[in-house]
Amino acid sequence: MLNIHKLSVSFSGEYLFQEISFKLISGDRVGLIGKNGAGKSTLLKLLSKEKELDSGSIAFEKDIKIGFLRQDIDFDKGRTVIDEAYEAFVEIKKLESQQNSINKTLEERVDYESSSYMELIKELGEITDRYELIGGYNYKGHTEKILQGLGFKRDDFDKMTDTFSGGWRMRIELAKLLLQNNDLLLLDEPTNHLDIESIIWLEEFLKTFSGAVMIVSHDKMFLNNVTNRTIEISLGKIYDFNKTYSKYLIYRKDIKEQQLSAQKNQEKQIQQTEKLIEKFRAKASKASMAQSLIKKIDRIERIQVDNDDNSVMKLYFPVSVRPGKVVIEIEDLSKNYDENHVLSNINLLIERESKIAFVGQNGEGKTTLAKIIVGELSGNGKLILGHNVQIGYFAQNQPEYLDPSKTILETMIDSANESNRSKVRDILGSFLFQGEDVDKFVKVLSGGERNRLALAKMLLQPFNVLVMDEPTNHLDIKSKNVLKQALQNFNGTLIVVSHDRDFLQGLTNKVYEFRDKKIKEYLGDIDYYLEERKVDNFRSIEKKNIPKKVNLNNSIDNSEKTQNQKLKKALRNVESKISKLEKEISLLDKDLLNNYENTIKQDNFFPNYEKKKNELELMMKKWEEITLSLE
Repeated sequence: MLNIHKLSVSFSGEYLFQEISFKLISGDRVGLIGKNGAGKSTLLKLLSKEKELDSGSIAFEKDIKIGFLRQDIDFDKGRTVIDEAYEAFVEIKKLESQQNSINKTLEERVDYESSSYMELIKELGEITDRYELIGGYNYKGHTEKILQGLGFKRDDFDKMTDTFSGGWRMRIELAKLLLQNNDLLLLDEPTNHLDIESIIWLEEFLKTFSGAVMIVSHDKMFLNNVTNRTIEISLGKIYDFNKTYSKYLIYRKDIKEQQLSAQKNQEKQIQQTEKLIEKFRAKASKASMAQSLIKKIDRIERIQVDNDDNSVMKLYFPVSVRPGKVVIEIEDLSKNYDENHVLSNINLLIERESKIAFVGQNGEGKTTLAKIIVGELSGNGKLILGHNVQIGYFAQNQPEYLDPSKTILETMIDSANESNRSKVRDILGSFLFQGEDVDKFVKVLSGGERNRLALAKMLLQPFNVLVMDEPTNHLDIKSKNVLKQALQNFNGTLIVVSHDRDFLQGLTNKVYEFRDKKIKEYLGDIDYYLEERKVDNFRSIEKKNIPKKVNLNNSIDNSEKTQNQKLKKALRNVESKISKLEKEISLLDKDLLNNYENTIKQDNFFPNYEKKKNELELMMKKWEEITLSLE
């Protein structure tokens, strides 16, 4: 599919990676990992042909179609969700426009017997044939299926894209990529703004995708569920193994231990040989033996141990002033978005130095309440901030508030005051922005680097209550751990919205679950909460539950549970067949386009072609029937 050979990229004289080589073939689902700023997003831009090569080469298969999901998405205003998704079908939309134009012309003309009129009829026929050939009569159904899989409701289809948050716009862009029948998908942090239902749907889609996928993600469970290969970029080198993320980490650790053991044994042998050389040098009769041993040592290829990039940011959240005992008091708070009732009669009392987690499904009001607390939204009811309360807020899309036209240093200096302006470079250094790095423009930073900059910028403002909404988005594993430790050491009040169990473990001492417009308090950490809810992980909680019958013993009706399992299995099988048929039909279409005369001479080409199209239509109907049954 594509072959990368001795590829190198450098910034300001320093290599992101140097002379790396690997291949991608159909069926590869690669997890591309590495610390923030290691070059993951840059590599995706090179593979998508958005960025020029410094040196080396990338050989692409002829006519390869590549889809690239960027971290930064910008739509044209004035389109609805469904219209924006239809933009995936460039040729189909062009043919529709041509059909409409010709039909309008034909309606206005009355010279039915003229040669020009007949030419228009012929042209319309050719356009219609091509339209059918590339799926013109099926694309709208495909689009609705993909949008619903990514969490959109039918009511959302006719809403303008600019009324949605950046996360939802990212879902629209992802839908477009999945609709384009690409051979290679390059996905940069695809799960950052997806709820659990959509993540699981995307996992199933990617598992049955017949092309190749390269994914940049810091979601360990997602990588383990989807990928079959891991490529790590570290200190300019790559480590490439056909293993899932967790298995790769274990394997690489074992390799390093073997390297260390082998290096230790080699050093021991060299030291013993050097002792012999010193011993033989003193005797004339053994001089030739000493020279022979010296040559032997010179020929030894020294065993090298892979270096690890252990650089991490240094993070500490100081408390500005000591507040009163009660920092936030909420009484009978409700919030509606037009007809959508999100929160209803919420009562909440938060005391000084509390460590609180907000959990629950997307759309249940976690972010809404966080925004009401910090003053970004208003609600109906009473909210009282305590004495001396100063709130610091890290929004879910905090990096989007950074000005892309400014440098890192300018961003910090513009947010500083007289008392801390002199500390700006020190703060940046603790967040791994050192030397010439501070002169980089925000627009060239990776998502993880922007998150680090947004965190650094927070430290320039005083606070004693910290509200953080999904702060781990884009952060690599090591940075997540540093952030977690800093929050554990924070002596103020913490409210954190997250669905990352690993991050929340040992961080909070109280959990509020958002469900059915209400909140429920759990007086313990996240493990206590999950134990009380009798589940192992957030996925079990955040998945939308299919209604189940309950018998007198409070147990789930086994027959209905079995039926749902069968339907889900059937749905996965049908989606797999649809994906396979679409790929086969696409290849036949390419044969028709590129070598029409020879292709039509093949025995049974058109009967086989029609058979596959009919099978696809049947599978699409079956998919719709099963989906309705599950709903």
